[in-house]
Amino acid sequence: MRIDQQPRTRWVDQSAFQPRRPDLRLGARSHRTDRPGAVGEDRIAVQHTVRTSTAEYTLLLNAPEWLGRRGIGEALRDAVAELRAIDLTYGPARPESLVSRLRRGEISPDSYPPLADLVDRCAAMRAATDGWFDAWAVPGGFDPGGLLGGWAVERAAARLRAAGVHDYAVLTGADLVVRGHAAHGGPWRVAVHHPTDRQRAPLVLEMTAGAVGTSGVSGRQGHVVDPHTGEPADQLVAATVVGPDLAVADAYATALYAAGPTGLAWFRNGSDYRALFAHRR
Repeated sequence: MRIDQQPRTRWVDQSAFQPRRPDLRLGARSHRTDRPGAVGEDRIAVQHTVRTSTAEYTLLLNAPEWLGRRGIGEALRDAVAELRAIDLTYGPARPESLVSRLRRGEISPDSYPPLADLVDRCAAMRAATDGWFDAWAVPGGFDPGGLLGGWAVERAAARLRAAGVHDYAVLTGADLVVRGHAAHGGPWRVAVHHPTDRQRAPLVLEMTAGAVGTSGVSGRQGHVVDPHTGEPADQLVAATVVGPDLAVADAYATALYAAGPTGLAWFRNGSDYRALFAHRR
């Protein structure tokens, strides 16, 4: 299924794709960034990659010159610190993380405001997906892994905006968040490659605000389970969702991967989110 319209996201004429080089590529194995073209006279382009214990993130900043390199460096450090802090503080695999302590009943969701927000988001997505995204339907109890990565990226992006950087892209795996404009001054050009058929031409989007979330391209079999049966999901090979917020798009992609074509009904009736790919096995 392919979308026709998306707020702040525009299809690029596919025949014009070759002469218009994309800024970002999302593919089956990993994301890729192309070298930026000319940078505006009053802008500073920065690219930084950081790895945590669970993921690799690439941050691309098209920052205003008035912020200065010191200010840009501080903004970047704040965003990276947020990504590292979430990995340490909320990772379900860490025995002393807040999520692990919550699973053991040592704390309540209201003990820490960010934890309460994370739990509330999981509950909202369970309702929005008819229970196909269910952070509580896993062995051992609450596990927000289906949206934790997107939540981390959105919080890091908020750090960038608070520091005065409003033109950026943050990528991790086959997911991304973009805002504003790329270094060439136009919208971010995002080429989304087919998750399994590398010979197929990519779909190209121009985005000034939004997110792309994908489930099913990690290469791990059985990493998403049917929350109603506990069995590994096997109807789709990949699911990709676009929309305003990456945590929500990630959760929708996870739920769509689990539910199969039935989940396409969630994106009707004026939803801000759309299914970009829903590939059957």
